[in-house]
Amino acid sequence: MEKFDVVIIGSGPGGYVAAIRAGQLGLKTAIIEKDKELGGTCLNIGCIPSKALLTSSDHFSFAKKEAAKHGIVIENPRVDLPTMQKRKDKVVKTLTGGVRQLMKTNKVMVLEGMGAITAPGKVSVKSSAGETQEIETKNIVIATGSVAIELPFAKFDGKTIVSSTEALCFEEAPGKFLVIGAGAIGLELGSVWNRLGSEVTMLEFLPRIALGFDLELSNLLQRALTAQGIKFHLETKVTGVKIENGRAIASADKANEKLTFEADKVLVSVGRKPFSEGLGAEKVGVEFDERKRIKVDKHFRTNVEGIYAIGDVIAGPMLAHKAEDEGIACVEIIAGKSGHVNYGAIPSIIYTNPELAGVGITEDQAKEKAMNVRIGKFPFRANGRALANEDAEGVVKFIADAKTDKILGAHILQHAASELIAEPTSVIEFGGSSEDLGRTTHSHPTLSEAVKEAAMAVEKRALHIVNR
Repeated sequence: MEKFDVVIIGSGPGGYVAAIRAGQLGLKTAIIEKDKELGGTCLNIGCIPSKALLTSSDHFSFAKKEAAKHGIVIENPRVDLPTMQKRKDKVVKTLTGGVRQLMKTNKVMVLEGMGAITAPGKVSVKSSAGETQEIETKNIVIATGSVAIELPFAKFDGKTIVSSTEALCFEEAPGKFLVIGAGAIGLELGSVWNRLGSEVTMLEFLPRIALGFDLELSNLLQRALTAQGIKFHLETKVTGVKIENGRAIASADKANEKLTFEADKVLVSVGRKPFSEGLGAEKVGVEFDERKRIKVDKHFRTNVEGIYAIGDVIAGPMLAHKAEDEGIACVEIIAGKSGHVNYGAIPSIIYTNPELAGVGITEDQAKEKAMNVRIGKFPFRANGRALANEDAEGVVKFIADAKTDKILGAHILQHAASELIAEPTSVIEFGGSSEDLGRTTHSHPTLSEAVKEAAMAVEKRALHIVNR
């Protein structure tokens, strides 16, 4: 029986990054993956393919609606969806192949099959061919990620009622596309198919979209997406979905009114749940919380010695970069080093156009906690580069402690928000103030100047708007 220092179950961003770091630290490491390709949901059927389609569909939208403003004449642009899908698949293949090469480089053994903990320090691997092997290890890291939540009255059939997995692979744009849930996944895939010609309607149980993000900016995003043609029904409770002649008919309640929606495809995007069953963790005594998440301490240790867990299977935001940082910290702790994750400095992003990004607390959260804060805002319509780009929609917003000026939160709505949020995230990580950021020289002309101006606006020092 082969013995390892670390065995990682799951090769998503948390798992494979943990494996790389373990290899760098000289630990004998194995990683177990039940699917054919490495990379987990993120690389194969999540973050990466969705961003590929978002980029391609955004280019098409630009060709149709924006190019003429730049003096670029494109007559009757059309979509070649098979080619678009092939490009997406090529991006995925390149990255998953890269992960496999990184395993070789860092001397990580890859085991194909379903991993299950049979005892502390022992893991069995059942391959797709039905063969089983057992391995020994000093430490086990559970990094099995999450799966889409299914509604009891709208079971996934993979054809008409779909999860994000199938919604990434449509062979043609649905005539009518109904999205249940206006979170990140729903908004992103709704945007893709809206740009490619679908009539998109989004149903959301809550009175707002993008829960967890700054309310003011979320409302601005909804307004922007509405202008792009997406229809929203908020405070709408879906009560049933039935299939008739290959089409879906959804029933919903809204303010005591009965509504009916017909669609060619229905995407159920009401969240994700930990993939924590069938791993043998319960059998060896690992404790779970009421949401089937694995309980861990601040060092990612479960209650069973030698068993750790990271990523979507534990509490916290289900984000690839959160899982990556936990994977690194967890393995460093196993190796006897210090490792930590600052959960107050983990950004969240919705990759629509404009993108919505946020890190730290929101203004509403500050109010709920009766915190004494100051707000600084700066609109991109006052930023030279944004105007030159014909991309002036959006705003930067900072929340800072009124006494110490420490930045507590930052929120950005803009086409490049996913890139711009890195700077305030870094400042929050180092405990910096709005003055620190505002006094940092930013190149001109750049979109990042709007970040600087918003930081300066906390103390009413922004230069290119009237400070109130």
